Amino acid sequence: MPDTPTGPARSVAPSPRAPSPRAPLALAAPAPAVSWRALAGILHRRRLTLLGFALLIPSLAWIALHRVTPLYTATGTLIFEPDHYQPRALRSILHTGRVTAAVMASQAALLGGLRLIEPMAERLHLFRDPAFNPALRPPGLLMRLAALLPGPQSAGPQPAPRAGARSADPSPGPSLGPGNDTAQGTARDTVLLAVQRAVRVRIVPDSHVIAVSFTAADPVLAAAGANLLMDIYIKGQLGAKYAAVHKARRWLEARAETLRRAVRQADDRIAAYRARKGLVRGVHAGLGTEQISQLTQTLAAARAALAAAQGRLDAARGGMSASGAAAGGGAAAAIAPSVVALRARHDAMAAQLRALLTRLGPRHPEVLALRSQLRAVDGAIGRETARVIAATEATVNAAHQRVAALETDLTAARRQVDRNAQAAIPLHAMERDADVSRTLLIAVLEQLQQIRQQAAVESPDAHEVSLALPPAAPSWPDRGKLLAAAVAFGTLFGLFVVYLLEITDTTLPSGEAVRATLHRPCFALIPEIGRRTLGRLRVEDYAALQPRSPLAEQLRGLRAGLWLGEPRPRVIAITAARAGEGKTAVAVALARAAAMGGERVALLDCDPRRDTIARLMGSEGRPGLADHLRGAAPLEAVLRKDPLTDLSYVGAGTPGPDGFGRAAAAALDRTLAALREEYDLVLLDAPPVHAMSETRLIARAAEATLFCLRWRATPREVAASAIALLEEAQARVLGVALTRVDPRAHARSGAADADAYPARRDLDGGF
Repeated sequence: MPDTPTGPARSVAPSPRAPSPRAPLALAAPAPAVSWRALAGILHRRRLTLLGFALLIPSLAWIALHRVTPLYTATGTLIFEPDHYQPRALRSILHTGRVTAAVMASQAALLGGLRLIEPMAERLHLFRDPAFNPALRPPGLLMRLAALLPGPQSAGPQPAPRAGARSADPSPGPSLGPGNDTAQGTARDTVLLAVQRAVRVRIVPDSHVIAVSFTAADPVLAAAGANLLMDIYIKGQLGAKYAAVHKARRWLEARAETLRRAVRQADDRIAAYRARKGLVRGVHAGLGTEQISQLTQTLAAARAALAAAQGRLDAARGGMSASGAAAGGGAAAAIAPSVVALRARHDAMAAQLRALLTRLGPRHPEVLALRSQLRAVDGAIGRETARVIAATEATVNAAHQRVAALETDLTAARRQVDRNAQAAIPLHAMERDADVSRTLLIAVLEQLQQIRQQAAVESPDAHEVSLALPPAAPSWPDRGKLLAAAVAFGTLFGLFVVYLLEITDTTLPSGEAVRATLHRPCFALIPEIGRRTLGRLRVEDYAALQPRSPLAEQLRGLRAGLWLGEPRPRVIAITAARAGEGKTAVAVALARAAAMGGERVALLDCDPRRDTIARLMGSEGRPGLADHLRGAAPLEAVLRKDPLTDLSYVGAGTPGPDGFGRAAAAALDRTLAALREEYDLVLLDAPPVHAMSETRLIARAAEATLFCLRWRATPREVAASAIALLEEAQARVLGVALTRVDPRAHARSGAADADAYPARRDLDGGF
């Protein structure tokens, strides 16, 4: 509700002309707690700003999204499983090695490297794609405007797109010089870097799977790029393995051929040396060694045969000398088998003789004949034994000669072996070298065989898990999310702008703000009447014609606030800080409201430059207050009656050349004293404080001053400055009236006086 001057406000001045004590003015009010109702009021007041940003930013985002070329991202996956060939381990020819996080990171870096991206860009003709080659794009607006400007850079033809296309072409024409080569390399590098930025390689956590993504304006191109990059990577791995195997095979074959030549040369040298030195090799050892072994065995056998023959000879000779013919015959029989047969015959005949002697006599013819035969056999035994001894002696002599010859041969063979051993020392060195070369040759041949087997079962370390398919929806921009974000950002930005406008708003939105800032009571909240509500009426006439309207109620409250002061003022100046505050309308409406209430009221227009009241009352051009103060017209001649009420008013009149000087001020005091005797209330419509200097003199001449402020329009600093000027002139500023208040907006503001107006539908429109 509007304030009334209670307490100290009623005892401001002891006399009508005494100035009021100067109260300190504050430009910043303490920050009260903001209620939800106040927040709702702020949002309602700034609804156009909030709604504008909430719609503008999403609209701009929608336009930008429809002008931006959408990008599609296709993703394929491959698994990295390195296989190591092990020809010796037949149980597990393919062996999976240990793959660490560092190995996976290295493979991911290899997949995203320019070494693989360059062939992919060439095979997909990305050097001729404007999306990746900036030189092929049409020039933008700024470049077109720059091309229109005169200058050395705009002279001559401008084949920028074609030059960029030629420089980025993987198969450019003949070079024009070093500078052209540099431009081609720079353009090519630019395209490669753009393609590299479109490639994304990601390792799936806790696995050996690598996801490869490629982003392009064409979904088919995006899928082809991801698949081609994986294919180049896998085939590159397999090609690198085949190249390594081929290189190793060629090296091993060359090494094997070298070792073969080395082995052949070593064998030739060994054979030549053996032939030169006469080093013939036997089956198990050297020929000399084998010969010595054979001679030794033969010599031992010859010596054994000599000993046996000598024994037989000694036995034969010993038997002949010791036992005569009979013993010799036994020895000979032991030596020769022929003697054994004769001895058996001799023994048989001797037994037959002994048998005959037992029956016959010694002279018996059979006995004699048998003895004769026995003597013949004994002679034969002796002769045979002699023959055997002679043969044994010949055998012994031959054995002696053989042993001697074998001993001589053995000695010669041993000397030859010693000579061969000295000559075999270099031979052994050559044989060791040949053995080393032969061993190396065997190892190289084994490795060569392994390499040939490995080439047959070689496989890449990675293979595709899933190929990339053309995406159905673009990956960027995500229009739904971006529009939602734009709506949220627009709303938040609108709220931020509303907050900035609110904290930078230096106007006075309520009576509470007036009290906190200017330390003056707010007597009334003069509502703004819409043109639809006014119809053909004027604002100044509305309160008189509609006495039950909220405007009339606020005027009555304003009159009550002015009358409740102590001492009760009768001459009141109504002013404002600047023009357009609605002070004249307030003055006319207040004067008519007081006149309709039974008071005798006089209204004086103190602004001769405008003469607004006379124009409103239809008496424009007649003498007025200025003419009276100059003495050109008496007071009775300038007083006129309001056609609607019993109000008496005085127009501004014709201004003089000297303005409102000292004489006019003294005349005004006399005029006000005269009017105070005849009228209950005298209202002075004074000019704005900052517009005319006479306002301070007029306010000083009045008993009290009513200060009008336009709701949410007059800055606090301007109002405080105007009141300070009035106080410096010793004017008594009794209170403030807020004018042109929007009732509905103020009702939703959440201020303490938000309920000052009843719910009326006719309180909308403009003032």
